[in-house]
Amino acid sequence: MANDTLAMAQEIDFSFLALFLRATLTVKLVMILLIVASFWSWAIIIQKHIDYRRARAAEANFDQAFWSGEPLDELFDQVGAAPEGPSETVFAAGMLEWRRSHRDDGGLIAGAQSRIDRSMDVAIAKEADSLTSGLSFLATVGSTAPFVGLFGTVWGIMNAFIEISQQQSTNLAVVAPGIAEALMATGLGLFAAVPAVVFFNKLSTDSDRIMSGTEAFADEFSTILSRQLDN
Repeated sequence: MANDTLAMAQEIDFSFLALFLRATLTVKLVMILLIVASFWSWAIIIQKHIDYRRARAAEANFDQAFWSGEPLDELFDQVGAAPEGPSETVFAAGMLEWRRSHRDDGGLIAGAQSRIDRSMDVAIAKEADSLTSGLSFLATVGSTAPFVGLFGTVWGIMNAFIEISQQQSTNLAVVAPGIAEALMATGLGLFAAVPAVVFFNKLSTDSDRIMSGTEAFADEFSTILSRQLDN
Protein backbone atom coordinates (compact mmCIF):
# COMPACT_ATOMS: atom_id res chain seq x y z
CA MET A 1 0.00 0.00 0.00
CA ALA A 2 2.82 2.41 0.89
CA ASN A 3 4.59 1.64 -2.37
CA ASP A 4 1.39 2.25 -4.34
CA THR A 5 0.83 5.58 -2.58
CA LEU A 6 4.42 6.65 -3.23
CA ALA A 7 4.11 5.68 -6.86
CA MET A 8 0.92 7.71 -7.21
CA ALA A 9 2.58 10.73 -5.59
CA GLN A 10 5.55 10.49 -7.93
CA GLU A 11 3.23 10.56 -10.93
CA ILE A 12 1.72 13.91 -9.85
CA ASP A 13 3.00 16.94 -11.76
CA PHE A 14 4.38 19.49 -9.29
CA SER A 15 5.52 22.02 -11.89
CA PHE A 16 4.56 25.66 -11.39
CA LEU A 17 2.03 25.58 -14.24
CA ALA A 18 0.44 22.37 -13.00
CA LEU A 19 0.13 23.66 -9.45
CA PHE A 20 -1.41 26.88 -10.74
CA LEU A 21 -3.94 25.07 -12.93
CA ARG A 22 -4.99 22.76 -10.10
CA ALA A 23 -5.45 25.61 -7.62
CA THR A 24 -8.87 27.01 -6.76
CA LEU A 25 -10.05 30.25 -8.33
CA THR A 26 -9.26 32.27 -5.21
CA VAL A 27 -5.70 30.95 -4.98
CA LYS A 28 -5.23 31.53 -8.72
CA LEU A 29 -6.28 35.16 -8.31
CA VAL A 30 -3.85 35.55 -5.41
CA MET A 31 -1.03 34.07 -7.50
CA ILE A 32 -1.82 36.29 -10.49
CA LEU A 33 -1.94 39.37 -8.25
CA LEU A 34 1.46 38.54 -6.73
CA ILE A 35 3.05 37.81 -10.12
CA VAL A 36 1.75 41.11 -11.54
CA ALA A 37 2.98 42.97 -8.44
CA SER A 38 6.41 41.36 -8.80
CA PHE A 39 6.74 42.31 -12.49
CA TRP A 40 5.52 45.84 -11.77
CA SER A 41 8.01 46.16 -8.91
CA TRP A 42 10.90 45.08 -11.12
CA ALA A 43 9.80 47.52 -13.83
CA ILE A 44 9.89 50.35 -11.28
CA ILE A 45 13.25 49.19 -9.92
CA ILE A 46 14.86 49.10 -13.37
CA GLN A 47 13.35 52.43 -14.41
CA LYS A 48 14.49 54.12 -11.20
CA HIS A 49 18.03 52.84 -11.63
CA ILE A 50 18.07 54.36 -15.12
CA ASP A 51 16.55 57.64 -13.89
CA TYR A 52 18.98 57.96 -10.99
CA ARG A 53 21.98 57.22 -13.19
CA ARG A 54 20.89 59.94 -15.60
CA ALA A 55 20.25 62.34 -12.73
CA ARG A 56 23.72 61.77 -11.26
CA ALA A 57 25.34 62.25 -14.67
CA ALA A 58 23.35 65.44 -15.27
CA GLU A 59 24.27 66.71 -11.80
CA ALA A 60 27.97 66.15 -12.45
CA ASN A 61 27.86 67.88 -15.84
CA PHE A 62 25.90 70.87 -14.55
CA ASP A 63 28.06 71.22 -11.46
CA GLN A 64 31.13 71.45 -13.67
CA ALA A 65 29.48 74.03 -15.94
CA PHE A 66 28.12 76.10 -13.04
CA TRP A 67 31.45 76.42 -11.26
CA SER A 68 33.44 76.97 -14.45
CA GLY A 69 33.10 80.74 -14.07
CA GLU A 70 30.72 81.17 -17.00
CA PRO A 71 28.25 84.07 -16.51
CA LEU A 72 24.96 82.88 -15.06
CA ASP A 73 22.89 84.55 -17.80
CA GLU A 74 24.82 82.74 -20.51
CA LEU A 75 24.54 79.46 -18.66
CA PHE A 76 20.79 79.98 -18.29
CA ASP A 77 20.49 80.65 -22.02
CA GLN A 78 22.27 77.37 -22.71
CA VAL A 79 19.99 75.48 -20.33
CA GLY A 80 16.91 76.91 -22.01
CA ALA A 81 13.42 75.63 -21.33
CA ALA A 82 14.43 71.96 -21.02
CA PRO A 83 16.78 71.60 -18.03
CA GLU A 84 18.26 68.19 -17.27
CA GLY A 85 18.70 66.99 -13.72
CA PRO A 86 17.41 68.39 -10.42
CA SER A 87 20.09 71.06 -9.88
CA GLU A 88 19.73 72.36 -13.42
CA THR A 89 15.95 72.54 -12.96
CA VAL A 90 16.37 74.46 -9.70
CA PHE A 91 18.88 76.79 -11.36
CA ALA A 92 16.48 77.44 -14.25
CA ALA A 93 13.62 78.19 -11.84
CA GLY A 94 15.77 80.63 -9.85
CA MET A 95 17.13 82.39 -12.92
CA LEU A 96 13.69 82.69 -14.48
CA GLU A 97 12.35 84.42 -11.38
CA TRP A 98 15.52 86.53 -11.24
CA ARG A 99 14.83 87.88 -14.73
CA ARG A 100 11.13 88.37 -14.03
CA SER A 101 12.03 90.42 -10.95
CA HIS A 102 13.78 93.08 -13.05
CA ARG A 103 11.80 96.15 -14.08
CA ASP A 104 12.08 97.67 -17.53
CA ASP A 105 14.45 100.31 -16.16
CA GLY A 106 16.80 97.61 -14.85
CA GLY A 107 15.82 97.90 -11.20
CA LEU A 108 14.60 95.03 -9.07
CA ILE A 109 11.05 94.56 -7.84
CA ALA A 110 10.88 94.44 -4.04
CA GLY A 111 10.92 90.98 -2.48
CA ALA A 112 12.95 89.39 -5.28
CA GLN A 113 15.02 87.21 -2.94
CA SER A 114 12.01 85.61 -1.28
CA ARG A 115 10.34 84.96 -4.63
CA ILE A 116 13.47 83.36 -6.03
CA ASP A 117 13.80 81.14 -2.97
CA ARG A 118 10.16 80.08 -3.22
CA SER A 119 10.55 79.30 -6.92
CA MET A 120 13.55 77.10 -6.18
CA ASP A 121 11.72 75.42 -3.29
CA VAL A 122 8.84 74.55 -5.61
CA ALA A 123 11.29 73.15 -8.16
CA ILE A 124 12.99 71.08 -5.45
CA ALA A 125 9.64 69.68 -4.30
CA LYS A 126 8.67 68.72 -7.85
CA GLU A 127 12.03 67.04 -8.47
CA ALA A 128 11.75 65.13 -5.20
CA ASP A 129 8.26 63.91 -6.17
CA SER A 130 9.58 62.83 -9.56
CA LEU A 131 12.52 60.94 -8.08
CA THR A 132 10.41 59.14 -5.50
CA SER A 133 7.42 58.35 -7.72
CA GLY A 134 6.82 54.62 -7.69
CA LEU A 135 8.69 53.98 -4.46
CA SER A 136 5.43 53.96 -2.51
CA PHE A 137 4.31 51.01 -4.64
CA LEU A 138 7.48 49.12 -3.70
CA ALA A 139 6.79 49.85 -0.04
CA THR A 140 3.21 48.63 -0.41
CA VAL A 141 4.28 45.41 -2.12
CA GLY A 142 6.99 44.80 0.44
CA SER A 143 4.61 45.18 3.36
CA THR A 144 1.49 43.46 1.98
CA ALA A 145 2.67 40.73 -0.43
CA PRO A 146 3.61 38.22 2.34
CA PHE A 147 0.15 38.59 3.88
CA VAL A 148 -1.57 38.23 0.50
CA GLY A 149 0.47 35.08 -0.10
CA LEU A 150 -0.40 33.84 3.38
CA PHE A 151 -4.07 34.38 2.63
CA GLY A 152 -3.69 32.22 -0.47
CA THR A 153 -1.93 29.56 1.59
CA VAL A 154 -4.64 29.51 4.25
CA TRP A 155 -7.32 29.28 1.60
CA GLY A 156 -5.46 26.52 -0.22
CA ILE A 157 -4.90 24.47 2.93
CA MET A 158 -8.56 24.85 3.83
CA ASN A 159 -9.51 23.40 0.45
CA ALA A 160 -6.89 20.67 0.88
CA PHE A 161 -8.60 19.56 4.10
CA ILE A 162 -11.96 19.66 2.31
CA GLU A 163 -10.47 17.40 -0.37
CA ILE A 164 -9.18 15.02 2.31
CA SER A 165 -12.62 14.79 3.90
CA GLN A 166 -14.25 14.16 0.55
CA GLN A 167 -11.75 11.48 -0.44
CA GLN A 168 -11.82 9.93 3.03
CA SER A 169 -8.07 9.47 2.72
CA THR A 170 -4.92 11.06 4.11
CA ASN A 171 -2.43 9.37 1.83
CA LEU A 172 0.34 11.37 0.22
CA ALA A 173 -1.26 11.40 -3.22
CA VAL A 174 -4.30 13.24 -1.82
CA VAL A 175 -2.55 15.58 0.63
CA ALA A 176 0.59 16.60 -1.30
CA PRO A 177 -0.97 18.47 -4.28
CA GLY A 178 -3.22 20.67 -2.15
CA ILE A 179 -0.46 21.53 0.33
CA ALA A 180 1.99 22.27 -2.50
CA GLU A 181 -0.48 24.59 -4.22
CA ALA A 182 -1.16 26.40 -0.96
CA LEU A 183 2.51 26.87 -0.07
CA MET A 184 3.29 28.18 -3.54
CA ALA A 185 1.14 31.24 -2.75
CA THR A 186 3.35 32.06 0.23
CA GLY A 187 6.44 31.52 -1.90
CA LEU A 188 5.16 33.97 -4.50
CA GLY A 189 4.37 36.47 -1.76
CA LEU A 190 7.95 36.35 -0.52
CA PHE A 191 9.26 36.41 -4.10
CA ALA A 192 7.42 39.70 -4.64
CA ALA A 193 8.08 41.23 -1.21
CA VAL A 194 11.81 40.65 -0.64
CA PRO A 195 13.13 42.50 -3.74
CA ALA A 196 10.57 45.27 -3.20
CA VAL A 197 11.78 45.90 0.37
CA VAL A 198 15.49 45.68 -0.50
CA PHE A 199 15.29 48.03 -3.47
CA PHE A 200 12.87 50.40 -1.75
CA ASN A 201 15.51 51.01 0.92
CA LYS A 202 18.30 51.37 -1.63
CA LEU A 203 16.39 53.63 -4.01
CA SER A 204 15.14 55.79 -1.13
CA THR A 205 18.74 56.28 -0.01
CA ASP A 206 19.86 57.12 -3.56
CA SER A 207 17.00 59.61 -3.95
CA ASP A 208 17.85 61.28 -0.63
CA ARG A 209 21.49 61.66 -1.69
CA ILE A 210 20.56 63.24 -5.01
CA MET A 211 18.11 65.65 -3.38
CA SER A 212 20.60 66.51 -0.63
CA GLY A 213 23.04 67.62 -3.33
CA THR A 214 20.28 69.60 -5.04
CA GLU A 215 19.27 71.36 -1.82
CA ALA A 216 22.91 72.20 -1.10
CA PHE A 217 23.24 73.68 -4.59
CA ALA A 218 20.04 75.70 -4.09
CA ASP A 219 21.47 77.20 -0.89
CA GLU A 220 24.74 78.08 -2.63
CA PHE A 221 22.94 79.55 -5.62
CA SER A 222 20.64 81.56 -3.37
CA THR A 223 23.70 82.96 -1.60
CA ILE A 224 25.24 84.01 -4.91
CA LEU A 225 22.05 85.76 -6.00
CA SER A 226 21.77 87.41 -2.60
CA ARG A 227 25.22 88.96 -3.05
CA GLN A 228 24.21 90.31 -6.46
CA LEU A 229 21.01 91.72 -5.00
CA ASP A 230 22.96 93.49 -2.26
CA ASN A 231 25.32 94.97 -4.84
